[in-house]
Amino acid sequence: MKGCFCKVSKRKNLYLFYKRTIEMEELIQPLKEIAEQNEFTLVTDVEKANIIASIGGDNAFLQATRKTNFNEDCLYVGVNTDSMGFYTDFSMENIEQMVLAMKNEEVEVRRYPLLKVTVDNEMPFYCLNECSIRSNVIKTFVIDVMIDDFHFETFRGDGMIVSTPTGSTAYNLSVNGAVVDPALPSIQVSEIASLNNNEYRTLGTSFLLSPERKLTLNVVQDGNDHPIIGVDNEALSIRHAKEINLSLAEKQIKVLKLKNNSYWQKVQKKFL
Repeated sequence: MKGCFCKVSKRKNLYLFYKRTIEMEELIQPLKEIAEQNEFTLVTDVEKANIIASIGGDNAFLQATRKTNFNEDCLYVGVNTDSMGFYTDFSMENIEQMVLAMKNEEVEVRRYPLLKVTVDNEMPFYCLNECSIRSNVIKTFVIDVMIDDFHFETFRGDGMIVSTPTGSTAYNLSVNGAVVDPALPSIQVSEIASLNNNEYRTLGTSFLLSPERKLTLNVVQDGNDHPIIGVDNEALSIRHAKEINLSLAEKQIKVLKLKNNSYWQKVQKKFL
């Protein structure tokens, strides 16, 4: 999960990802000045960047990674405008800390796994946090859950969430899913309001799958065959979905983090 500092220090083409408002332009001006003073080149074309800094919270970070195609050749940095997030170790209130941390080798590169999602054999897309499948009407729907080629269970309820380890503290946690160490490559499957009776029976709890496993969710066509598919903090405009294949992707993103601010320290600060 770690990379060497020398690779970080050689990256100088910086792209800033933020909402283009007057307020944000004023807020990030000091960041631009400090970046230029420290010999970073601010680029407006993301294709020319080797560092991408998101300005905002975790939602901004998720947007930045998605809209830049989860670029494996770039280093992502999260800079918060409010409280610290899971992906954002640095703050606009103390920009100098980020530069000093890089100079003093107090940072490391952590690699985070992505979730690969394919709907009805179309082009795959990727998620950093989770993919959720939910009913689009006030009605439960049925999903046949396949692990590899094995029919594991038939689910009826409001939906399901499939999350990465770093996404385990987001939507997944709100439905009592487990918090997973990012060092453990896996995907987690969690239920949203499942029905358990003589006709439909599920495990009734979240479960983890290894990176070698493939998960397939087959939507049973019973008049509610247009589920809402959410990826991280966006909803996909897919009108019809029968088969959803999910697995841990081979590609990862590289994120610049403080050495003394581990995932479990953040979990403690956020929830305990």
